[in-house]
Amino acid sequence: MTTDDGNTPPRSDSEAAQIAREVEELERKSETAARLFDVRRIIGGLFVVYGVIVTIAGITASDADIDKAEGININLWTGIGMLLLGLAFLLWLKLSPTIPPPPPSEAEAAEAAER
Repeated sequence: MTTDDGNTPPRSDSEAAQIAREVEELERKSETAARLFDVRRIIGGLFVVYGVIVTIAGITASDADIDKAEGININLWTGIGMLLLGLAFLLWLKLSPTIPPPPPSEAEAAEAAER
């Protein structure tokens, strides 16, 4: 809302407090989304899921399938490797979580409230 001279009217303390609460809530949602869609979580999860599937296929492989691969149960070894890689990604995520951006300084918050 602007006045005739193009300036915004001063806001009351309750409006400023409401805006500050809304900004804080959006920042929390942004931090949660950043952690939820971390690429390490997605890659690690997919490797674990596919690793389980391929490992089961390797455990249930027939002798004819193993003979095709010259005696090596390739599905079993690949599945175990995929499981280990997926778990490594998830461990990396656990040991080094995504750091949320720092909250804005008071000067930046005041400037944003003026807009």
